[in-house]
Amino acid sequence: MNHLSRSFACSGFSEARFSRRHLLKVGGLGLLGLTLPGLLRAEATGKGPLARAKSVVFLYQFGGPSQLETFDMKPDAPEGIRGLHKPISSNVSGIQVSERLPRMAKVMDKVTLIRSMHHTMKNHNSASYYALTGHAPPVDDIRLKDSMELFPAYGSVVDRLAPLGEEMPTFVSYPYLIRDGSVTPGQHASFLGKAHDPFSFTQDPNSPDFSLPELSLPANLSHARLEQRREIQKLIDAQAGLLEYSATAKGLDAYYEKAFAMLDSTRLRHPFDLSAEPEKLRDRYGRHTYGQSCLLARRLVEAGTKFVTVYFSNSIGGQSTTAGGWDTHGFNNTRMFPIIEKYHLPMLDETLPTFLEDLDERGLLDTTLVVWMGEFGRTPKINANISRDHWPQCYTVLLAGGGVKRGFVYGASDKQAAYPAENPVRPDDLAATMFYLLGIDPQSTVHGVGNRPIHISEGKPIMGVMA
Repeated sequence: MNHLSRSFACSGFSEARFSRRHLLKVGGLGLLGLTLPGLLRAEATGKGPLARAKSVVFLYQFGGPSQLETFDMKPDAPEGIRGLHKPISSNVSGIQVSERLPRMAKVMDKVTLIRSMHHTMKNHNSASYYALTGHAPPVDDIRLKDSMELFPAYGSVVDRLAPLGEEMPTFVSYPYLIRDGSVTPGQHASFLGKAHDPFSFTQDPNSPDFSLPELSLPANLSHARLEQRREIQKLIDAQAGLLEYSATAKGLDAYYEKAFAMLDSTRLRHPFDLSAEPEKLRDRYGRHTYGQSCLLARRLVEAGTKFVTVYFSNSIGGQSTTAGGWDTHGFNNTRMFPIIEKYHLPMLDETLPTFLEDLDERGLLDTTLVVWMGEFGRTPKINANISRDHWPQCYTVLLAGGGVKRGFVYGASDKQAAYPAENPVRPDDLAATMFYLLGIDPQSTVHGVGNRPIHISEGKPIMGVMA
């Protein structure tokens, strides 16, 4: 019994009930990870989910931002729990933010806050894997390492099910490969194959000589000569049997084919020319890696890229006050989390409002879903070292554009921002929401190790946040 026949048998249908056209259609859609029930649902309604977003920009705040120092301050909680700063009113009645975020206060009418995100992973690598894939890891362990058994990044799933099919990459990630000891899993295509890996780079967009050498041919090598060399390499590979027998070789070949197409793409090179932007706008974004990375994200969205992941930092943070992620451990009784005071909050208040305003002014925010989140929040109680510890039990995620409500709060935490009090949300649900807004059925399946069919999400779209 072939794969298609097994699908019918498992679904309780016989081939006799379907025309040859239906069989061909299911077979073709199977390559995209769609099942027979999914096809029937789509045919019954005439369409799948209505795509409200053309692109997603995933701003990943490695280290875990504190909800109590940003968007869920609990000013009436006891000292030692409430946020260290005073809350200020925003331009939306009833929504307050930290006094250290005055520019954010002016753009809260563009965003939705989810104040009831929760899970149970307390280590950076395991919690980050959950945040980057929407699938809970098998263990909560700082030593969680990448493997083909673990799930792919969101953008790789999008590239598998809804690729651009053009010279622009569907999925771009930069400017870091994040790690906490070992490399954090969930940043690439995993079992989907290297053909669906992100177009990833680690050059600094804030560097005066920022460029992508991957997109430039050597001066003595023309595109025609490179193509000839590529054809010769293909012949050698085929004769060696690599492409016929090795899945790894096939994946690499598809990856190189995509990279080769990009070499001659003026459409792709254009977004990376940040010098084309007005100096004043670049200043507004912030003359630092994160600011210019967000500006590049806007240019990539304009050019058609579907999923852009921008990593705030390559590390969780440490004792520096000029670099690192949102972790506040290690300052040893220093007053008021100096890395937040001097680095995190000023950068957040400079870059994110500019990014949202720029998208909105260009008419891109309605079709671009912006997700600002970390792997967890922070403990309500400040510890003996004047810090907050890891706290996945309740934290805040910010969404904007792409079909979500403006000036809205979904869910609520309890009086100490410790546990969800209303409408609890898991990373699984956020994943389903992103796919749904992109027009991808969250119940679509892909094939994992051993050709096992696996749902791209185990969550449900958060319909309450949608406009």
